[in-house]
Parts: sequence; C-alpha cells; structure tokens
Amino acid sequence: MLRVENLEVNYGVISAVRDISLDVQSGQLVTLIGANGAGKTSTLNSIVNVIKKSGKVIFNNKDISRVKTHNIIKSGLALVPEGRKIFINLTVDENLRMGAFNNEGFENFKSEVYDKFPRLKKKKSQLGGTLSGGEQQMLAIGRALMSKPKMLMLDEPSLGLAPKIIGEVFEIVTELKKEIPILLIEQNAFAALKIADYGYVLENGSIELGGRADELIGNDDVRAKYLGG
Repeated sequence: MLRVENLEVNYGVISAVRDISLDVQSGQLVTLIGANGAGKTSTLNSIVNVIKKSGKVIFNNKDISRVKTHNIIKSGLALVPEGRKIFINLTVDENLRMGAFNNEGFENFKSEVYDKFPRLKKKKSQLGGTLSGGEQQMLAIGRALMSKPKMLMLDEPSLGLAPKIIGEVFEIVTELKKEIPILLIEQNAFAALKIADYGYVLENGSIELGGRADELIGNDDVRAKYLGG
C-alpha cells in the first residue's frame, strides 16, 4: 500500500531523516518508534509533502513523491497530525464536515464516524476546544476518516493523554486496523508494538532496526532503550 525509498529530510545543514526505507502492506499496522527528535514526525510530514524531501514515495502503486499535499489526501492517504490540530472554534459536527471536503455524502460518513465514536455523537454541537484531550484525539481521527481514506497515518496519538485514555485510543486504533492499513508514529513504544504487525526503530534520523512487532518487544536492545526493561 505504501512504500518509502531512500527518504531524506534536511533543515538547512541539519539532517533530520537519513535514507529511510519502509513498507506498509494492505491489512497491516506498522509502527515507527523512537525518542523525541529521532525524525518520526518529519518522516510523516515528508510522505505527504508538507515539508521538502528527497527520495521516492509510492502509494497504492502510484508515485506521489512530487504530488501536492491536497492531492495526496484526495488519493486516499490521510494524516492525523501530532497535537491533533482540530478546529477549536468549530463544533464537533463542523470539524467532521471539514474532513469531508473531498467527498459527497457527508451525513452518511458522519453516521459511520459517530458509530465508531459514540462519545463524540453526544457532543456533536460542542466546540472542539472544549473537549477533553482524549475526545479531541478521537475527533482528529474521526475527521481524517471523513475523507474515506485508503490508508491512515497517526502521529503520536497518545501524546499528552492520561494512561486510561491512552488505553481507549489504542483500542480504537486496534479496531481501525481491521478496516484500513495504518502507519503509527509513537513514543509509547510498548503500547504501539503490542498492537502492531511490524515495527521500525528510528534513531537520529535513521532506521536502526526493523522486524515483526512481537520480535522487537523481545529484543534486548529495544527493551533497554524503549521499553524500560
């Protein structure tokens, strides 16, 4: 579904992402784990051309390396950004409508999202900025789903959330992976690897290790650096 080849991102003389290659196949949840500053967010932003890069990105058998961001979204690749970035002065309903800019049938799509997130349905007329952090994350995911994507990329969905809410969010992601391939960026490495099929370890902008998620959980180096064991 997604293939990234020799991806590089530079901010002036600073090399943020160095020669990254990764794959996400249909039916997979793939996670990219690493410490703050490892290059995780730069990787996602470069895939959808929010920032400049070199290298090749193939999505759904098409080269999108030089395609404009809005056309990448139209092609079916959706990104839920770090920090959620919902519209705080719009209602839940209005936020979802913004996510459906690419599609007709807003009411049908909205019903599907509300079925997945019943908590949002109860607050559909409430301003986004008044929601809890967990509800805002649900809204950000729901907004992305309104574009009926073929694949979903999630950037740090657990960021700033209480442990109980993190559990809820990961339950939602686990259910979503039954419907759509997902590339998940996470600092909470253990939670991410527990639900992933495959994982990559990113250090200082480079992929140092890749493998099945269950194998990475058992890897002594990964456990020592990222899993607290």
